[in-house]
Amino acid sequence: MTDVDYIISQLQHFTWPDYVVFVAMFILCIFIGIYFGFMEKSSGESDYLMGGRNMLCLPIALSLVASFISGITLLGLPTEIYSYGIQYLYVSLGVITMGFVMAIYYLPVFHDLNITSTYEYLESRFDRRLRMFGSVMFTIMNIGYLPIVIYVPALAFNQVTGVAVHTITPIVCIICIFYTTLGGLKAVVWTDVVQIISMVGALILVAVKGSIDIGGASKVFENAWESGRIEGPDMSVNPTVRHTLWSQLIGGVFYWTQTNAVSQNMIQRYLALPTLASARKALALFCLGVLTLMGLCSYNGLLMYATYKQCDPLTTKLAKARDQLLPLFVMETLGEYPGLTGLFIAGVFSAALSSLSTCLNSMSAVVLEDFVKPFVKRPLSETAINWIMRSVVVSMGTLCVFLVYIVEHMGTVLQLTMSLEAITNGPLLGIFTIGVFMPWINGNSALIGGIVGVIGMSWVSLKAQWAVASGAMVYETKPLTVEHCDYKFDAASLVSAANSTISAQDSEEIFPLYRISYMWYTCLGACLTMTIAIGWHFIFGGNNPKAVDQTLLSPCIRKYFRSDESHLQTKDTKKDIPLKNKRSDDEEAL
Repeated sequence: MTDVDYIISQLQHFTWPDYVVFVAMFILCIFIGIYFGFMEKSSGESDYLMGGRNMLCLPIALSLVASFISGITLLGLPTEIYSYGIQYLYVSLGVITMGFVMAIYYLPVFHDLNITSTYEYLESRFDRRLRMFGSVMFTIMNIGYLPIVIYVPALAFNQVTGVAVHTITPIVCIICIFYTTLGGLKAVVWTDVVQIISMVGALILVAVKGSIDIGGASKVFENAWESGRIEGPDMSVNPTVRHTLWSQLIGGVFYWTQTNAVSQNMIQRYLALPTLASARKALALFCLGVLTLMGLCSYNGLLMYATYKQCDPLTTKLAKARDQLLPLFVMETLGEYPGLTGLFIAGVFSAALSSLSTCLNSMSAVVLEDFVKPFVKRPLSETAINWIMRSVVVSMGTLCVFLVYIVEHMGTVLQLTMSLEAITNGPLLGIFTIGVFMPWINGNSALIGGIVGVIGMSWVSLKAQWAVASGAMVYETKPLTVEHCDYKFDAASLVSAANSTISAQDSEEIFPLYRISYMWYTCLGACLTMTIAIGWHFIFGGNNPKAVDQTLLSPCIRKYFRSDESHLQTKDTKKDIPLKNKRSDDEEAL
């Protein structure tokens, strides 16, 4: 009987057609960068960061989907469904609800202000301290997120080819830096279009070929139903249950609203569209695209279970990491067809490249608008602006390459950096929500709320991550077995799995707040921030709501706080004028 290591070595056959397909995707991205960098005339900052604010709706929508669906999602979601069933899929209700919330309440505010950095809004609504707070939180989150974006697909490439992680990650980062530096947002968007086509094609290919091998889609759903992986939503109101209808709906709305409605990574693309109507159309297409990709990923998860139901590769360590399960399945399913494995890996790296290029372009906007322009006394020249924007892309991309080394050699860092997203997301959403819906709250209250929110979520999230990393808290998976494996594996893995089950029983002893589902983190952080801000307001006072410029408020509440025109003309309210207008006034004075 063969052993695990021998099977892995036999599956690692990345042929020359696979390399051709894989490399072709990168070459196409490079040419797109060259085209927008040299062939199309650029008008400077507006073109580089915002695409001239005249982009087309469909490419923007596809770019939004490509950016959001990273390699982590592409590889992680099928494994999630394989291990725990379809409970996570009920987050689609949260996605749909988020679409309405964002289109009605948040998007009109940002689109009407004609801003470049989302955090410019915070200075217009509150003061410069809030703008810096938001920008710093965004920067911290991206620095933690970027190396994971590249490291996860590099693991997949290692599973398929045996090529070391640190051989492929610098190459991928250099290519991404190249086309992002040259072409700006237009290059990012159009490479995303190519990459989303590659992603969808790879997922469909795996789904079709895998279904044929197993005996059809009906067989896949039959096995999933019998194992309890297809089930109705969990109606429990216990917040410590990993996935319930309420955590996916309510918690999902908060999470998706933060990542889509107030995050620079996403809102920058919406603001690149010429009208609010086109931005709302792109939002609708984004929701449809995300739900479609989630459905494809989830089906592949059920397909993997139908294939491995007699012998779990995670337990036997045939897949040494959870993110290597789908690549293993692809090797076994598509390995005999030259070029198809290469297409799948190209799709995985497409997801990584789109997320990476988006983060790099957004960071250049935030650094320029939030960390440089507010602190210079004279307007920057076009040459200086171009150097700053491109230097940020190169610097952040290079930093990403080095941070991958840390992620690889310190396993807990992967979990800790992922928890950074939860630490910053909730407080930022809380501050923006205060700004949009609560004109009576001033900058002091909002800043105190944000700081307390970050501290509170740091404590809860890091404690929870430590409990998971130490094995003190383990979530029970759906039935998996290794009783019918036709190869030898290390029996110690079974002992480890048994110990995990035992430790899961002890998780009840962990403080309940640390056991709360991760789906509630953004909601918890936002509510904590808003609660502290409101409490501080009642103690120390706040704004006159009518003194706040109505363009900074959500359309649904503007009518309740109509400003007195004579009051708006006083010097005391000059700070309430949107930032772009203030800048143009200063430039006219010069």
